[in-house]
Amino acid sequence: MNVNIRYFASIREDLSTSSEAIVTSSPTLGALRDELIARGGAYAEALARGKAVRVALNQTMSEEAAALSDGAEVGFFPPVTGG
Repeated sequence: MNVNIRYFASIREDLSTSSEAIVTSSPTLGALRDELIARGGAYAEALARGKAVRVALNQTMSEEAAALSDGAEVGFFPPVTGG
């Protein structure tokens, strides 16, 4: 399936890209994250399992168990703090 991925804040900076379109067979958001981590390098560091990363599916914050569908938009966010 085709998935559009958007990266935000420090993740965008670490990967040197704000978005990409990929073809994936990952059934869930968590599996997609693992697929990206498996690329190694900056992806493995920015999305590492030891890091707190939020994920959105079609502009709604979601759990990693959420199912992907063709044409989905996925967003990866670092933890956000504010004052």
